[in-house]
Amino acid sequence: MKIHLFGIRDDRQFRALTGMSETLSGELSWVFGEIYEEIQEKAYKKSVSRGERKRKRGGGRKSKLRTESEKLPLLLYYLWNYPTFDVLAANFGMSRSKACENFHSLLPALKETLSRIGAMPRGRFENVEDMRTALGEIDQIIIDVTERAHRRPADNEKQASMYSGWKKRHTVKNTVISASDKAILSVGQTFTGHNHGYAMLKSGISPGHDLVRKYKCSGRLGISGN
Repeated sequence: MKIHLFGIRDDRQFRALTGMSETLSGELSWVFGEIYEEIQEKAYKKSVSRGERKRKRGGGRKSKLRTESEKLPLLLYYLWNYPTFDVLAANFGMSRSKACENFHSLLPALKETLSRIGAMPRGRFENVEDMRTALGEIDQIIIDVTERAHRRPADNEKQASMYSGWKKRHTVKNTVISASDKAILSVGQTFTGHNHGYAMLKSGISPGHDLVRKYKCSGRLGISGN
């Protein structure tokens, strides 16, 4: 399935903007579409039962995003690039408010899609055994911290907490655990930019001595689970 977005000419450009190939995105859009319809139908029936909906489903102004192959790239583009809603709106030919509305209405369907196909990263491990069970046959993991820009808060205390000395800007961070083939296994809770990666790891998981083989951060090889 070919997906035309921003006048993209080839798969390389699509990957650069969404982090995913057109082919894989097309395959994912089938499952995403079914789940999105389930969610919409459930919401419609609920609103009818409450007497909040009189118009039949599908009535009213038509969305700019008519098909799943148009809806999914909006989510992928936002999650990959983290643009402002003004930028998202400009690239998808809609108003800022509609871009925000579309993103938040579509995101639950993507989360459910990833859960159903077994690709949704874990948020937290309760204990070492829980982590061993989740990893299954994987005997080598890579742990790193991902950091993304955040607008500077007006409050001085908040902006100080979000300032990252490493990036020289205001950021938020998450600990990410992946397999050696780059499959993401876990995304930890979000921390503000001033927090250190090792402290984030220790507060979010208890990996155990034999589970951690590599920590992709200088000086962090061989950390323990104590």
